[in-house]
Amino acid sequence: MRPTKTDDANSAGEAFEDWIAAAADRIKPGGAAAAALTRARFRTDVVGRDRSQPEFAIPVGAYLAKVVTDRRVSRGRAALAALEVPLSGIRERFGIPPEISLAVWGVETSFGRTRGEIPVIDALTTLAFDGRRGAFFERELRAALDILEAGDIEADAMNGSWAGAMGHTQFMPSSYLRHAIDFDGDGRRDIWGDDPVDALASTAAYLAHNGWRAGESWGAEVVLPADFDHALADPSVRRPGAAWADQGMSAASGGPPPDFAEASILLPAGAEGPAFMAGSNFLALKTYNPSDAYALSVVHLADRIAGRGPIRAPWPPEDAALNRSEVLELQTALTEEGFPTYGLDGIAGPDTRRALRNWQSATGLTPDGHVCRSALECVLRTRAAAGPTR
Repeated sequence: MRPTKTDDANSAGEAFEDWIAAAADRIKPGGAAAAALTRARFRTDVVGRDRSQPEFAIPVGAYLAKVVTDRRVSRGRAALAALEVPLSGIRERFGIPPEISLAVWGVETSFGRTRGEIPVIDALTTLAFDGRRGAFFERELRAALDILEAGDIEADAMNGSWAGAMGHTQFMPSSYLRHAIDFDGDGRRDIWGDDPVDALASTAAYLAHNGWRAGESWGAEVVLPADFDHALADPSVRRPGAAWADQGMSAASGGPPPDFAEASILLPAGAEGPAFMAGSNFLALKTYNPSDAYALSVVHLADRIAGRGPIRAPWPPEDAALNRSEVLELQTALTEEGFPTYGLDGIAGPDTRRALRNWQSATGLTPDGHVCRSALECVLRTRAAAGPTR
């Protein structure tokens, strides 16, 4: 049986060494990669960061205010001017607007200022050994060792985040192997050094390979008609922009919404907050990070870098996000009331939001599916008033 692990490096030491030896037998790295794996060090700080992650994002409006600051917009515009020539070449080759590439860079590492200082092999061996997502991190470890074997970078310089994400735009090793390119022609796919061009081009390549449609916007803030059926604000409901316009929807900037072949409506703060029409390019950004808040922060920063205005509709007063145990409580209550969430895992995914939306419809409330403290309290209060579980 695999030894039980603790957060204490001394207690974990022998078990960690045994795991490294077993991993070396499975992976069979050679050369510099084998040496790097042998030198891997168990990091208690990495385990702590993994276990202390915020289980759910802060409210989206507060998140965007924190990420898309005037200073970051100013730095993005300065980078747009300073890197005009390579960014133009990147756009010509991959079809990704410069402001999008820059916005990913800005959100991920504040334009290269916070690339991470933890040895990637240490981070990945620690997380693979720790076991919470062991299979995932062992796959990333294999990819990182492949990078070292190929000679793309020396192990001592292969630093990144606590989770093993690397470089200016925080590629995981497997994404680096699939998408990183040598854009500046110096013979290296260098996402780690002070020059960000290869990293920006690699990010553009990633987005192009994951569905970005050249010449099409990500979407737009929209104004919903007064009689809008909020149950339609679901990622599974995708309609042409013209069909949404026929329902009375307009762009917040004036005129009709974007003429997408398919788009969904996003209400990140529920019915009381801003509304967005999200096209295929928004989905491409979500392959980089599946969070709506993350993708919105990238497109909002990109819009501001390009000189477009801020979000027009006000964000509602902040309603506290739920922690994992509270989401589990909500899931349990909805499921027992006949609105299954198809999993009691404490994660507020699409099925949980859909179940909440169905419950809201059934109880005569606006069906926006917004998972927050007031929604949980409303479900529990209504359930208590109805008496024993049906």
